[in-house]
Amino acid sequence: MKKLFSNIRGDAFGGITAGIVALPLALAFGVSSGLGPTAGLYGAIFISFFAALFGGTNTQISGPTAPMTAVSMVVIAGIVAANDGDVSKALPTVLTVFLLAGLMQVGLGVLGLGKYIRYIPYPVVSGFMTAIGLIIIMTQILPALGYYPKEDMPFVEQFKPQAEETILENILREEAGEGILVLENFKETIERSHHISQEDILVESQTLAAKKTSGALGAIKAIPRALKDINWLELILALGTIIIIYGFKRITKAVPSTLVALAVMSAIAVVFGLDYRPIDKIPSGLPIPNLGIFTEFKLASVTPYVFTALTLALLGAIDSLLTSVVADNMTKTKHKPNKELVGQGIGNSIAAIFGGIPGAGATIRTVVNITSGGKTKLSGMISSVMLLAILLGLGPVASRIPAAVLAGILLTVGFGVMDFKGIKAIPSLPKDMNFGLFKISSEVLIMVIVLILSTFWNLVYAVGIGLIIASLMFMKKIGDLTAERSDVKPLKEEAWDDEGDFPANLKEAVFIKHIKGPLFFGTTSDFQQLTAQIPDSAKTVILRLGRMQYVDQSGLYAMEDMLQDLNKKNVEVLFVDLLKQPKYMMERIGIIPQLIPKAHIFKDFKTCLQWIKQNIIAKHNGGN
Repeated sequence: MKKLFSNIRGDAFGGITAGIVALPLALAFGVSSGLGPTAGLYGAIFISFFAALFGGTNTQISGPTAPMTAVSMVVIAGIVAANDGDVSKALPTVLTVFLLAGLMQVGLGVLGLGKYIRYIPYPVVSGFMTAIGLIIIMTQILPALGYYPKEDMPFVEQFKPQAEETILENILREEAGEGILVLENFKETIERSHHISQEDILVESQTLAAKKTSGALGAIKAIPRALKDINWLELILALGTIIIIYGFKRITKAVPSTLVALAVMSAIAVVFGLDYRPIDKIPSGLPIPNLGIFTEFKLASVTPYVFTALTLALLGAIDSLLTSVVADNMTKTKHKPNKELVGQGIGNSIAAIFGGIPGAGATIRTVVNITSGGKTKLSGMISSVMLLAILLGLGPVASRIPAAVLAGILLTVGFGVMDFKGIKAIPSLPKDMNFGLFKISSEVLIMVIVLILSTFWNLVYAVGIGLIIASLMFMKKIGDLTAERSDVKPLKEEAWDDEGDFPANLKEAVFIKHIKGPLFFGTTSDFQQLTAQIPDSAKTVILRLGRMQYVDQSGLYAMEDMLQDLNKKNVEVLFVDLLKQPKYMMERIGIIPQLIPKAHIFKDFKTCLQWIKQNIIAKHNGGN
């Protein structure tokens, strides 16, 4: 406790400054997510406080971030669409998924998996981050132009037939649930359809229109309509915000340019009485827990999103621990990764209960905290209290912020998230694989695949596919390298130093094979060719295994197949210098002693040579 208050002045200034920086981003991320600015603000308040209190990085400032918001946006849109476009109806399921993600993060920390996050390949992270940036940019172009698909009545009207079909399907589903036989009692269906108003059809049509234009691909399809009917006031507010954000940085970085842009453009819109579109109203008063998470919990509604929750948990872990590394470099300290994951998980879990969107360690806010004097966990907690004070005291004022201003802020965030460093490195990366008539870099291929799939298909699956491809390519490279060093050659082409005095008259009758490197699934293809390459004259095969440190199940069965083939040919096999792990594996499945008796296993080549001289030479001479 004493250590917590050891730098109270620096922590207070750092926390307050970080809170001010977090305000516009929290509001913007909340709007972008689809749950409104309040959700972003609640997320920033609870995650910042509890992640700081229980986390393992003293100077970390946490809250909603661009990657977490982009994934959350996809989750929210999918669940809302499954609930007839009713956000309030979908909210318990949405928050339950967020709560599950937080609990998973706690689990990752408790299991000690924090240290393994760093093994995720850079091309996967690069492609994902660039995709996040593109998604944010594309989805914010429409509000920056002042275009909202739900309010475009000619566009909404196109979905009226589909809306009526959806409503009819819902009626039929209700009747099936009640045990009504529709074909035998179609009058009931007609009766219920009479209660459907034009307002109901309009709402469903608007939901379908919003779904059609959601995501990056949907936004691209809607841009032509938006350009035909630009709201110039909204566009000017967005452009003014962007200009101030980039321009003010050239003047000074002492004051956050994002906050300056928010204040200046909002003041202009309010003072001059402009007819702009404000953000959703921010409720006043203390945050209240959303008990619907527990009272309306349905396992069936959450089960399809378990993998999505895990993705959120892993993404938040990566995002937070990368920020922790930045904080370590700036403060010359060492964070505790597993404790940090527990803290982030607790923060996200509590934020979900109060209706906040998930978040992670935020690099910019953490850097601001450190440069402003923050040194202990107290700075992150003060940042949270600062945001809570703004919520309680300035909620009605914040509700007058133009939506276009937040769209402008998010456009700059999108550009900032993109991995330009990785993009610039593309021409210089080695082209190590053939792709048709062209040679390309495997790392670039992974990055592009993750980028395209994340942007236009599914963020969750894109990361999984990227990891699988990266892992397969890595294993192929290792397998190729091992195979190159483990060629099958006769003794006269590669004799080790201790094989120099091997009896010359036995070099045709005894075949020596050197296994160099691990025998695993990546090398079994080459290993399986060994039997075919053993000359017909060979009656004994010596396998030198001192450099075969590891064998997996694939390699084990490849070895077993080879030994069985040799046994059928009455070829005797001797093992030399069999190491501990391969020996244990062979004993487990019976290769030893069923195929290789213990008398045929030698600790070194000298001992093996003595056995050969006593047995093979005697047989050879006797045969002559």
